[in-house]
Amino acid sequence: MNMHKIMSGSFFILAMTVNFGFFYGDPTILIEHSSYELFAAIIVNLIATVLKLGDRTQLGAVLLATSIVADIQLIASATVWAFAMYVMSSVGTEAITAIISLSGGALLANIVSVILFIGDTLKSKR
Repeated sequence: MNMHKIMSGSFFILAMTVNFGFFYGDPTILIEHSSYELFAAIIVNLIATVLKLGDRTQLGAVLLATSIVADIQLIASATVWAFAMYVMSSVGTEAITAIISLSGGALLANIVSVILFIGDTLKSKR
């Protein structure tokens, strides 16, 4: 067994599932989405991005690109939330929808990453 593949695969899937946990729910009701779960999704995605840095293959570059996209969208989601809460002093429906939509984009990037990782794992021969 390759321990690096096990660790990176675990973090890819954990990033996707934590992101899904934040994304799931009514996109207009903020109470259905936990700020702690968004924070956890950002941290796990950043760890997954660091784990992808060592792979110098073509697939590794694509995996790193999907992870960077997910990081950017999750950080943008948290930024919109913080801006609406602390600068605008209210988190309205438009801000809530933007927060959830950005995390949905990150979820899509995570799904692509996991599909590519599973495809590469199934293609590899011993």
